[in-house]
Amino acid sequence: MPFGTKAESTKPASAPAPGGAVNAGAGTAAAGTGAVTAGAGAGAVKEQRVTKQRLAVSAALDELDDFVSTQELYRILQNQGVSVSLATAYRILQSLADEGLVDVLRNGDGEAVYRRCAVTGHHHHLLCRNCGKAVEVEAPAVETWAARTAAEHGYTEVAHTVEIFGLCPECTARKAAGTL
Repeated sequence: MPFGTKAESTKPASAPAPGGAVNAGAGTAAAGTGAVTAGAGAGAVKEQRVTKQRLAVSAALDELDDFVSTQELYRILQNQGVSVSLATAYRILQSLADEGLVDVLRNGDGEAVYRRCAVTGHHHHLLCRNCGKAVEVEAPAVETWAARTAAEHGYTEVAHTVEIFGLCPECTARKAAGTL
């Protein structure tokens, strides 16, 4: 599946390191409420009820290495015997994205794809255009360049997104062998 642009969350950025894909880490349960609030620094975020569907979606994301669309995740959950509607899966994934608990990109078809990232804090992705394999990367040179460029033009409260697309080593080998 070809990948394209970075999706924008509906939640305004409030993390100290602006922009890009941010994983705020696991949410915290509010004592005795069965609700989860977003990670530290997320500001006033609506508490989410901890439902079996939300836990199942979260657990499934924890088991995946690459970005997945809502429809793909829905199929995985159905195959595991989890009772969750497609609409509920969409709502849960959007909620997790708004809370900064998953990264969201748009694939080449404009469809949102989601991934729980291991890196906490601001980072970027190297993505395979063919298979969707993702590698998390930190890019200090990009951070320096973005801050300097913004300052030179008088911009403040700057955010940026950098995603690098190409063919992973496996797809490159398949292409060279003529099997791609």
